[in-house]
Amino acid sequence: MRGSLGLRAGVLSALIFLFFVLIWHVGTMPVERAVNADPEYAKLVGGGKSAGLPTPLMIAQTVWTQIRDPFYDRGPNDKGIGIQLAYSMARVGFGFALAALLAVPLGFLIGMSPLIYRALNPFIQVLKPISPLAWMPLALYTIKDATISSIFVIFICSVWPMLINTAHGVASVKREWLNVARTLEVGPVRRAFRVILPAAAPVILTGMRISMGIAWLVIVAAEMLVGGTGIGYFVWNEWNNLSLTNVIFAILVIGITGMLLDLVFGWLTQLVTYRE
Repeated sequence: MRGSLGLRAGVLSALIFLFFVLIWHVGTMPVERAVNADPEYAKLVGGGKSAGLPTPLMIAQTVWTQIRDPFYDRGPNDKGIGIQLAYSMARVGFGFALAALLAVPLGFLIGMSPLIYRALNPFIQVLKPISPLAWMPLALYTIKDATISSIFVIFICSVWPMLINTAHGVASVKREWLNVARTLEVGPVRRAFRVILPAAAPVILTGMRISMGIAWLVIVAAEMLVGGTGIGYFVWNEWNNLSLTNVIFAILVIGITGMLLDLVFGWLTQLVTYRE
């Protein structure tokens, strides 16, 4: 039954995609006619520039060109999509890891201690709604390094969902399990690792999943601001070059990468989920 549902969902997704491409093709037919009628315009489009929305065929050609040699390096403003994506992933990974090192232990402490929760909650509620990009000018002024500032922004945006979900997961562990552990005279450290952590793991990983999604959103905007390298800078640089085909290609890469990251965390969440 589940396999049949997956097959039908896949077929429906393919039909929706084909319908979208058809509408896109029909909407960009004037551009295609202009390319066929005007050799100069064809050269302009062939160079990645377009005065109108590119056709699906143009995007397909750009995708092939980019993935055929993703790691080329022809200078500061001309690097392959593989290099740009690697820079973005490294910044996100480093900032996310730093956030996890702080948020998970602190979330454990908050979840296990009502006193610490009440003491820290006002600070969390004030800092949590601040846009991560609002910290960028302060980071650039104090750190004076664009890459480290980007990592700091990723750290800031990643820490809150992990912290809140960890605290909620720890605080929501069934009292019966904790009472049994106390009855068996299980020590606090062992109780934390053998009872609380396994029970709270799905909620903690859900917080990590949310944090990674936010981090991947923020890194694109951060790299547009600071420039240099990264998928966000690639989008902005190609827009300045009037290359809409490369801009759309980069948008597709951002979306697919974000989907794959989400799938990884979804799979990890399923691994640690206990089914009664």
